[in-house]
Amino acid sequence: MARMTTTAGTLVGLGEESQFTRWAELGRRALLSVFPVVLVLVIWDQATCLRASVCLDHPFTTPFLLPNPVTIADRIWGDVTSGDLVLNVGLTLYRAFFGFAVASVAGVALGILIARNNWVHWFFDPIISVGFPMPKIAFLPIFMLWFGLYDTSKIALIIFDATFPVLTATIAAAQGVDRYTLWSARMLGASERQLLWEIIVPASFPTVMTGLQIALPISLIIAIVTEMIMGGPGLGGSMIAASRFADSPGVFAGIIEIAIAGFCVVKGMAILRKRLLIWHPEAEEPTTV
Repeated sequence: MARMTTTAGTLVGLGEESQFTRWAELGRRALLSVFPVVLVLVIWDQATCLRASVCLDHPFTTPFLLPNPVTIADRIWGDVTSGDLVLNVGLTLYRAFFGFAVASVAGVALGILIARNNWVHWFFDPIISVGFPMPKIAFLPIFMLWFGLYDTSKIALIIFDATFPVLTATIAAAQGVDRYTLWSARMLGASERQLLWEIIVPASFPTVMTGLQIALPISLIIAIVTEMIMGGPGLGGSMIAASRFADSPGVFAGIIEIAIAGFCVVKGMAILRKRLLIWHPEAEEPTTV
């Protein structure tokens, strides 16, 4: 009995030590990831303080062209307390996510159809080859003529731009499924529907998720660019409005707000990918550095 108690206590101690080591490693990684940002902010702050102490006269050292980080932080806090930041972030993310969702469904469905049907592939392949490398923002004037100056044209351009990475990733993934696996399934009597949902879709999912990870930041970028060009509420619209009124802290605050929003979106997509692909080998922790 005493030996069993000692063994149980040892196992509990090892478990607590392992948990502490895991939390310590997570803390170390968090500090290492935050350190470059903190270093840039410190250098930025010291540069503005040096400007004030030695009275530099270079035009790029003026408070108008390079505000102090504290001034920008105050401006961001003012946007938060006034509710402008919540409104602008909400509208920008609404446009980006709505366009991304439509592009994801359309890109995956059309990509599988192109990969599975030779006639559809024959029709769309030259269109995709020409359209993929084109800067889709060039179509904004046409979309403005067709859909007006409000959300419809912005979301339409997001859908148009974000569809291509999802589409190409889906085509490559569906065409890359092992042929011998498909042949074996057919020999065992699997129908085309079973091949699609039980073999092609699961095998293609990791690559499709890569296409979605590319399409999501593209959706956010297009949302911000269209807001900057067309104006109106949103992160891009508020930043370009600050620029028109020579509001330097407002412009820098908009850049920081866009950077934080983009980081959260990309990080959230990475976490979602890890959750959805927990069954895939890529979810396993690397055994070597």
